[in-house]
Amino acid sequence: MRFPYEWTLKSGYGRNPNGLACLSTFSCGGGSTMGWKLAGYQVRGAVEIDPKLAEVYVKNHRPEIIWCEDVRTFVEREDLPEWAYELDVLDGSPPCSVFSTAGRREAGWGVAKQFREGQAMQRLDDLFPVFASTAKRLRPKVVVAENVMGMLKGAAKGFVKEAVEAIDAAGYRTQVFRLNAAHMGVPQARERLFFIGLRNDIERPKLRLEFHDDPIQFKRIKRQGGLPPKPLSAASLHIWKNRRPGDLGFDDVNKRLKGKATNFNSHFVLDERVVPTITATVASKLVLATEPRLMNKAEMMLAGSWPLDYDFGDLDPRYVIGMSVPPVMMARIAVEIQNQWLSVGSSLSDSEGEEQPLIDVT
Repeated sequence: MRFPYEWTLKSGYGRNPNGLACLSTFSCGGGSTMGWKLAGYQVRGAVEIDPKLAEVYVKNHRPEIIWCEDVRTFVEREDLPEWAYELDVLDGSPPCSVFSTAGRREAGWGVAKQFREGQAMQRLDDLFPVFASTAKRLRPKVVVAENVMGMLKGAAKGFVKEAVEAIDAAGYRTQVFRLNAAHMGVPQARERLFFIGLRNDIERPKLRLEFHDDPIQFKRIKRQGGLPPKPLSAASLHIWKNRRPGDLGFDDVNKRLKGKATNFNSHFVLDERVVPTITATVASKLVLATEPRLMNKAEMMLAGSWPLDYDFGDLDPRYVIGMSVPPVMMARIAVEIQNQWLSVGSSLSDSEGEEQPLIDVT
């Protein structure tokens, strides 16, 4: 099943229920929530520590309830509704800045401080075990957790194994998938890890996830008009003026100008290529190769497969989109989970009969 990357919340979204229920943790602005709802799931509630993000989530998704608190607090609650113990899916994308290669990594491990992802003091490198504890408490049929590819690099590799062991210990058989949104109908090159576990008492074959959609070039989502994007700084404009054909990022230009490649996280957006990964990091810029400007709001939303009528409130759209799972990416996964695991006798999988891109963590 395919989903359009250009859509709106008011266009019938969430009106074709499949009878399956989900709870979203680390919900941010609701990227994964929209994916589950596009696929027909009912997302009954959410957990989000950041009050501003929680406010935007409620404004756009209107859940039955949202717990604006640390998931560590949520998992200890004694007043959860009955439906929380009858879930089909527990979803979560634990904040990932301590694993991201876009910034300092090891320096943030084991440290409690105030992160952009939340307003409270917290550690981020132990949230997978906390997520697993939530699964152990609620016992959903399926758990799905997403994180950055940085978990596979360097000293962070051990966290992948620990995450799998934690989910397995909670009573699940866990698979790890490396997926790229660009192959799933999203106009953005965004590689992510997905930890997907099936409860041990449910007998099903291993999940198969393989997507081969044709990449969507930036020229197909390029838009003019609307609010003008922020102008480039003098330094960025200087780099843009010195670009050459074949340059993909600021580092290519800086290597020529300064003799050293720097600004690895700032990229040129080329008409004939897929938009690079949108991140929440302010220092990471996406500058059009054909004109001296950043991607505008509409282009960001299309590249993230976000609904064009989404209300970001006072939050920076780039921050919310960069922090979230693209809705269409999650919708494609949600359909496969329903068809292969949660629907008895159903066989509508796009991935049936294909090899699975499984990460070996043994």
